[in-house]
Amino acid sequence: MTETPNHRPRLTLFDLDHTLLPLDSDYEWGEFTIRIGWTDPVDFARRNAEFYAHYQAGTLDVHDYVRFATEAVRQRGPEQAHAAHERFMREVIAPAIRPEALQLVRQHQQAGDRVLIVSATNEFVTRPIAQALGVQELLAMQLARDASGWYTGAIQGTPTMREGKVQRMEEWLSAHGLRWADVESTFYSDSMNDVPLLERVDHPVATNPDARLRALAQERGWRILDLFSAHP
Repeated sequence: MTETPNHRPRLTLFDLDHTLLPLDSDYEWGEFTIRIGWTDPVDFARRNAEFYAHYQAGTLDVHDYVRFATEAVRQRGPEQAHAAHERFMREVIAPAIRPEALQLVRQHQQAGDRVLIVSATNEFVTRPIAQALGVQELLAMQLARDASGWYTGAIQGTPTMREGKVQRMEEWLSAHGLRWADVESTFYSDSMNDVPLLERVDHPVATNPDARLRALAQERGWRILDLFSAHP
């Protein structure tokens, strides 16, 4: 990490969905499982939309959601699941990766910043996406595994949601022998769910913000970045 003039290394954090991507990868993965025949189109679509509405409202029970969201993957097993995800990357994610997002990530990397993606979406969905964006360090929803190494449907450790993102970052900092005071931190996010981490960093950036976050950012004098404004 490059040091700032006050000798603190720079740490840049990105939310993923609607921040670096113009979509919600968790929701789109669910819709993709419907299209490939893994889930019942009526029941799954209804439940997926309900969970997404709860996420947007900040009322999501993340443990219930992760059990629901990983059910089809768990039933199909590793080989089919990874093959389906490769297709998902080709058909859904790759066309949605925008040059503006790649440029923003590269800008921070080339400046010497340590770059992480911190996402509430589970690691199965997000790890290949982070790699496609050129980001090697990912803090996502960790999935518990059984004795065979496959997912159980439970969450491992602290969920990366709301205050949990702050806790996971503090665990990451501690593992690297750092504290918040030791780094110059920036966080890009679109969501009110991420206000706890936005409040914790040195440089919060409301990115493609929803109406509530935009109003809060204006009130607090936070930077607002409409990354995809050229692509309505």
